[in-house]
Amino acid sequence: MKTASARSFPAGARSGSVTRIRDAAFCALAGLGLALSVPAAARVEGDAIVLGAAVSLSGKYATNGKNTQDGYTLAAKRINETGGVKVGGKAYQLKIIFYDDESTSARGAQLAERLISQDGVKFVLGPYSSGLTKAIAPVTEKYRIPMVEGNGADRNLFTQGYRYMFAVLNTSDYYLRAAINLAAEEAQRAGKPPKSLRVAIVIENDNFSQDVRDGVEEDAKRLGMQVVIDDKLPPELNDMSVTLAKVKALKPDILVVSGHEKGAALAVRQVAEMRIDVPMLALTHCDSAQIIEKFGKSAEFAVCGSQWDRSLSYKDRWFGTADQYAQRFEQEYHYEAPYQAAESSAAVLAFADAFERAGSFDTEKVREALAATDLMTFYGPLKFDQSGKNIAKSMVLYQVQDGKFKVVAPGKWASSKVIYPAPAWARRK
Repeated sequence: MKTASARSFPAGARSGSVTRIRDAAFCALAGLGLALSVPAAARVEGDAIVLGAAVSLSGKYATNGKNTQDGYTLAAKRINETGGVKVGGKAYQLKIIFYDDESTSARGAQLAERLISQDGVKFVLGPYSSGLTKAIAPVTEKYRIPMVEGNGADRNLFTQGYRYMFAVLNTSDYYLRAAINLAAEEAQRAGKPPKSLRVAIVIENDNFSQDVRDGVEEDAKRLGMQVVIDDKLPPELNDMSVTLAKVKALKPDILVVSGHEKGAALAVRQVAEMRIDVPMLALTHCDSAQIIEKFGKSAEFAVCGSQWDRSLSYKDRWFGTADQYAQRFEQEYHYEAPYQAAESSAAVLAFADAFERAGSFDTEKVREALAATDLMTFYGPLKFDQSGKNIAKSMVLYQVQDGKFKVVAPGKWASSKVIYPAPAWARRK
């Protein structure tokens, strides 16, 4: 029975911020047939308050599941280093119980039940992906357990009337709207009406990507653009040559691809291999796909939607600036901080802030404190509307330029001007 993380932690990450539950203990309880009821109070171990998370440490979301876990772990570690959370005149450390949901919704829901009913967890950190968040949210709602999440962006999550779920990120329909609007602005500068632009959309068949598609289509239609291709990526995310042949024939101005990190990597690789000339290639998950490291010059000029960037001028009392967070993350884990890790860390900060303002670990008081959140973090401002989504933060759009991600939108954060149209392959060095 695979229920706990089997992954070893990087050097420096073995700290009091993470508690790992061993399978043997769970199996012993199951063998005794013990039915554990939900405890009345939050799980406090001495001077520590315990949170729980089921994340994808195996299966198709394992890369971003690791990013999520690392983000949670680093935030708990940093909060503990700075004195913990002050509640009722006492300082508490944070501990997190992790389980591997194996990238499946059924397992995620099962583990949420286990965290609450057996482990006594009263505060849950969300999983990776909209699909897993959809599976876990009904469980936390049933038990009235506050959950703060940073990786479930499907806007339909926020139409269900959930009262105990709070999300620090922007909804997924906003990931690539900025790409459509930026292309429209560049067309106008060149003397072309935005309605002359044509769009190709290729997505994975999942909730997140469908939402990305809907946002792109809405803004394209609003601007009078024509969607000339509307395709699905294959389930294995291993070949999009049929769609790219259409792109080569129809010559759209914008090619939008959403398929998490595997989809981003596939698009960059095959667009380069097939020498597809498209003025703008717009993607999600560029950083977690490591398109620069893996594909080098083939990734040049790709435009990428992101929840966060280290160059932004946000700052908080725990990590300092966005860049200081990124430096600390890289020091701990030896890879560049992706936005999935940053938003996961922000979820832990939201809990820490709410605990202190609530002055209690009572779940209803913490829920009310979360609802009233107005907090600046290294990741950006956090303020939740009645549906639980963050209404204070903007998405950013960056482009690969000279082997680096450069923020190109919104204008107030831009560190570089977008290169549009991207040069044809025959003109690239």
